[in-house]
Amino acid sequence: MPYPCRCGAGTPSPPPPTPRDAARPRPSLPASPGAQRARAAGRLRGRSASPQTSRPARATTAPAAGPARPGPPHLFDVGLGGGVKILLAHEVGERLPHGGSGQGASGPRRSHRPSAGRLRRAFRVGGRAFLRAAATPPLRPAPPPPRPAAATTGPEERPPPAGAASMFPRPPPRSCDTFVALPPAAAGGRVVFGKNSDRPADEVQEVVYFPAAAHPPGAALECTYIQIDQVEKTHAVVLSRPSWLWGAEMGANEHGVCIGNEAVWGREEVCDDEALLGMDLVRLGLERADTAEKALAVIVDLLEKYGQGGNCMESHMVFTYHNSFLIADRKEAWVLETSGKYWAAEKVEGGIRNISNQLSITTKIDREHPELKEYAKSKGWWDGEKEFDFAATYSYVNTARMTTSRGRYCEGYKLLNKHKGSITSEIMMQILRDKESGINMEGGFMTTGSMVSVLPQQPNLPCIHYFTGTPDPARSVFKPFIFVPNITQLLKTSSPTFGHDDPVKKQPRFQNKPDRRHELYKKHESAAVVMETIEGQGKEMLKEIQELEKQKISEMESILQNAYFDINHVVNLFSQCVEEELKIYS
Repeated sequence: MPYPCRCGAGTPSPPPPTPRDAARPRPSLPASPGAQRARAAGRLRGRSASPQTSRPARATTAPAAGPARPGPPHLFDVGLGGGVKILLAHEVGERLPHGGSGQGASGPRRSHRPSAGRLRRAFRVGGRAFLRAAATPPLRPAPPPPRPAAATTGPEERPPPAGAASMFPRPPPRSCDTFVALPPAAAGGRVVFGKNSDRPADEVQEVVYFPAAAHPPGAALECTYIQIDQVEKTHAVVLSRPSWLWGAEMGANEHGVCIGNEAVWGREEVCDDEALLGMDLVRLGLERADTAEKALAVIVDLLEKYGQGGNCMESHMVFTYHNSFLIADRKEAWVLETSGKYWAAEKVEGGIRNISNQLSITTKIDREHPELKEYAKSKGWWDGEKEFDFAATYSYVNTARMTTSRGRYCEGYKLLNKHKGSITSEIMMQILRDKESGINMEGGFMTTGSMVSVLPQQPNLPCIHYFTGTPDPARSVFKPFIFVPNITQLLKTSSPTFGHDDPVKKQPRFQNKPDRRHELYKKHESAAVVMETIEGQGKEMLKEIQELEKQKISEMESILQNAYFDINHVVNLFSQCVEEELKIYS
C-alpha cells in the first residue's frame, strides 16, 4: 500500500558499484532528415540550433554479464527513474537525461535539458541497442558517486571540476506518469484521470476514434505484431497513440472506462519475442470491457493467452519492457502491474493514486496471478515466511523508501497530494504541465501527448475526455471529446497510413521511417518554434491557445452543471476545437 509521501527525506540506498571501462570516442554519424527538422523546429527549452561542440567523454559502465547480443560498437549505461539499466547507442552522448550520476556521457552536465538535435538524431541511429532490465541490481537515481579511481584520464576524458557533485545533488526523475483522483480527493463528486505519454522525441502521437462494431464469429484481429481472436462486439473508443502501432498509450471508451499504461522493469527477464504490446492491451481492454474491473480481467486473460513482448519503439533500437496499467471508471480504479505473465492488482476506491516507471503495489494485493507467490519462491526472491510485498519481491525497489526518494512516483504523489480535496480537470492539466518535477518531460524522450478525463459518478452526466494530440502540454491545447452517436473520424489529428507498405508491417521491420505527422502536429511544430524564438508573437500565440482551452473547459463545466448539451454541437466538439487551434497557428 502506498506510504505517506515525505519526499526529500531520504534517497534509496545505492546499489553495489558496477565495474567501469574506459570511455571510447563516439562515432561520427550523419544527421537524418528528421534530425535536421528537429534542429530547425526543436521545442526543448535551452536547445541550440547550432551544432554542439564536442566534449570529452566520461568513463562508461560495462554491460551486465550474460549472452552476447548484437549491438553498436559504442555502448554506455544510463539509469532511468524507477531503476533500470539501459544500454543505448553511444551517440545519444552529450547530455542524455538519466538517473545515474550527475555527469553526462561527455563530462559534467550544465543542465538536464539536452540538445534536441543531438538526441533526436540519436533515435534514428542505425544498428541496435537494448533498453532492457539488467540481471544485476539496476542503477537508481542517487547522488553522483565519486569517479572510480581505476578510470584513466586521456585526451577524450577528464575528471569533473571541483564542486560538480554539489551542483547536481540529485538527478531529475524521468519517464511516463498516470494519475487518478477519486472522491473525496477530487472535487464535485467526480473521478479525474490524467496521463502524460513520454516517448521518443521525434515520434508522432495521434488522436483517433473508432466506433462500436459487431464482428462475425471466428474473426481474427491484427494487432501491432500478432494476430489474435476477435470478440463479437467492441465498444467505441477514443485513443491517443503512437501513430505507427495498433494499440494506444491511453484512451477511453463510451462507457467511461479510461486506461493508461507505463513501462516497468524488474527481476524477471523482459521478452524480446513479438507478442502483445502493453499498448495493444490498453486498446483491447477499452474495446472489450464496460467497467474498470472487467477491463482488468480482459487484460490479464489476454496476457495469459498471448503474452507480452516486442519492440515498443519504431526503430532498430530494441526497447522492451513489462507493463503497468491504471484503469478507472465512474466508481473506482484499479492498478495492474505485470512481470512477464505474472501480475498483481490493487483496487482504489477513494483518494489519490499514481503509477510511474516502477512497480508500486506492495502488500495490498486484491487480485493476483495464481502462481505469483510460488514462482517468486522458486526463483529465491521470497522465502515464504515474511509478508509478501509484490514490488519488493519482483523488482529492486526499496518499498520502505519508495515515496521518500526523489523519483517520478514520489514527485507525482506530491503533486496529487498538494491538491487533495480539490482536484479538477484544470488541476490535473496543471500537474501534467509541471516541468520542475519532470512530469512534463523534455529530452530524448519527451511528453508527446497528454490526456485528462472527468468521469462524473452520476450516470446521466457525460464523461468528458481531453486530449492534446501534440507534444509538450505546456504549449498545447487540451481539447474536449464526448461520446455521442455519429461521431466522424478525427481527420486533423489522424496520421497518414501506408497499408502493407508500412515499414512496421514488413520483414525485417523498421528499415525506414516514413513521415507520420498529421496536420495538427505539423502546424504545432511550426508554432512551437515561434513560441520559443519570437518573443512577442510567441507570447501572444501562447495566450490565445490558453484562452481557447479555458473557454472549452468552461463550456464543459456548464454541461456538467446543467446536465444538458446539444448533441449536434457535441458531435464535432473535438474536431471544431482542432480547427480553432489551427486558426491560431496560422
